[in-house]
Amino acid sequence: MTSTPTTSTTGPHPALPVHHGDPFGHEVLEDPAAFHEELREAGPVVHLSRYDVFAMARYAEVHAALRDWQSFESGAGVGLSNFRSEPPWRPPSLLLESDPPRHDAPRRVLSGLLAPRALRRLRERWRAAAADLVDDLLARGTEFDAVPALAEAFPLHVFPDAVGIPDEGRENLLPYGEFLFNAFGPHNDLVEAGAARAGDLAAWVNAQCRREVLADGGFGAQIWAAADRGEITPDQAPLVVRSLLSAGVDTTVHGLGAVLHAVATFPEQWRRLREQPHLARVAFDEAVRWASPVQTFFRTATTDVRVGDAVVPAGNKILMFLASANRDPRRWDDPAAFDLSRDPSGHVGFGFGIHQCVGQHVARLEAESLLTALAERVESIEVAGPVVRHHNNTMRALGSLPLRVRPA
Repeated sequence: MTSTPTTSTTGPHPALPVHHGDPFGHEVLEDPAAFHEELREAGPVVHLSRYDVFAMARYAEVHAALRDWQSFESGAGVGLSNFRSEPPWRPPSLLLESDPPRHDAPRRVLSGLLAPRALRRLRERWRAAAADLVDDLLARGTEFDAVPALAEAFPLHVFPDAVGIPDEGRENLLPYGEFLFNAFGPHNDLVEAGAARAGDLAAWVNAQCRREVLADGGFGAQIWAAADRGEITPDQAPLVVRSLLSAGVDTTVHGLGAVLHAVATFPEQWRRLREQPHLARVAFDEAVRWASPVQTFFRTATTDVRVGDAVVPAGNKILMFLASANRDPRRWDDPAAFDLSRDPSGHVGFGFGIHQCVGQHVARLEAESLLTALAERVESIEVAGPVVRHHNNTMRALGSLPLRVRPA
């Protein structure tokens, strides 16, 4: 059971709503809807007593805080750990875990490499790869687990190729991302389960970021070329490559899982997508809003910040509930519905502001490629068995998504 919010009158933050539940507990990770509603209804900012952090779960406050990087910094870490008082387990990300000016040059380099115009060269190649994947899958049968067969298989094929890393060892990408996103939360059983391999996985990822390992023409080689031009330093280059490998796979895998789950759950929307295939990108963004593969990220108050009638004291961690904001009825009509007639722009599933996901256009292109291939070949999609959640401290993930399809 989730814990009902109360109002503190004698605690460290008088008159501020307090919630005693655990956002990283398995019950909440399995189905966070009730917990999110409690937080939204409690107020614009809530104190989470279990971890002595603040929480924002309404769209307006989350959106405003993500935009205000000066008051809500990322440089102290986007997880529960505060880099101002404890060392990070790995060198912090130059994009996700830093603020201007340190953040600016790496962000500028990646934004140029991953802009929609720059990705056009990949469109036909990725569409052909998606078509081959779907054709091979349908040749083997009409029932399959969409998580390994599609949501994992497609990004693990096309994205590492685009970065330019070798084939050998790519199976390490998902467990590395799994540990990374778990590590943004508390040191619970989920972190403990991956801790034994974390060092080896991190070492493998770091090795893939070296100049001599990366194939010519890939994103990784282009990042090193930017270092040669003086746009970033040689010390920054491998960390920028690492950002691609850290956040460019798991997030897309879970986003693809979300959109496949959505169209199987709302069959009328699949029919609409088949009739209007140009809605593929809308479908992906609506799925990101609907499911929020990235559920939460932390920020740290740089000064005393007023939120509503409360004040978040300087130096305190604030947990931003992106998923709750994306289903806030104050912002969205019928938020629990997956609806292709909705304009999902404005969702915070990719973050917002200067730290908004720099690879979102890559994820959209992967989703467009896969959904287009499916829409051309599959008349109907339905869930064919129990949907199994995979628990992660930060991600909303699927462990298994059995689907049954009828080929067109």
